[in-house]
Amino acid sequence: MQLIDIGANLTHDSFDRDRTAVIERAQAAGVTRMIITGASREHSPQALQLAQAYPGMLYATAGVHPHHAAEYTEECDAEMRALHTHPEVVAVGETGLDYFRDFSPRPAQRRAFERQLQIAVDLAVDGVGKPLFLHQRDAHADFMAVMREFDGRLGPAVVHCFTGTREELFDYLDQDWYIGITGWLCDERRGAHLREIVKNIPANRLMVETDAPYLLPRTLSPMPKDRRNEPMFLPHIVEELARDRGETVAATAANATATTRAFFGLPGID
Repeated sequence: MQLIDIGANLTHDSFDRDRTAVIERAQAAGVTRMIITGASREHSPQALQLAQAYPGMLYATAGVHPHHAAEYTEECDAEMRALHTHPEVVAVGETGLDYFRDFSPRPAQRRAFERQLQIAVDLAVDGVGKPLFLHQRDAHADFMAVMREFDGRLGPAVVHCFTGTREELFDYLDQDWYIGITGWLCDERRGAHLREIVKNIPANRLMVETDAPYLLPRTLSPMPKDRRNEPMFLPHIVEELARDRGETVAATAANATATTRAFFGLPGID
């Protein structure tokens, strides 16, 4: 089983003491490549640096999460655009809307989201915009409205760490967007509804991720003492996902990896 984790926050300070070992453990578990999430002015450059340190194994996104939308200035926009000149940066984001916590004012979130969608449009190759790595929580109507403003101009988009409703899922699939599934699936308190609806995601629209160090799967046994999620736990998520979809683990893994390679334009795995 060769997997690609599309969302690992390996620039998080919880990995400062053992980041190399975390990457090695992921590889040993079959997670052969990872997309390192860039979600702020501080961490997007760090994600690029990490990807450059592990060529062909790590890649990066560059963007500003809605939690940090208030920092999205003209200077920030220029910084993001400069990061996207590097081939290791394979998607715009993490960007979107988050009304669950409102760490940034909602108008600022929408402005930052629109600015980053414009970056994806401006970076189009042969008329296809750069891939988007999207976040949405408790903001579905506004999220869809902002995306509609860019109808016909955007390239492929993945709604990462999908935790929403059946209706939201079908809204995204109707747009031919991709869906990222995390260990939220394994949370009997909040994710039980996902077990029923993940079977509706076409194989060529499904990707997998840990969102490490967050969202440690609650069905892991034994649990790590520090309760920190790592990319090496991605196979466990795939096993749970395959069971809920009525597929073999091998089929779910192979399809997710092929879909991810095509979405991000990654080379094949030797």
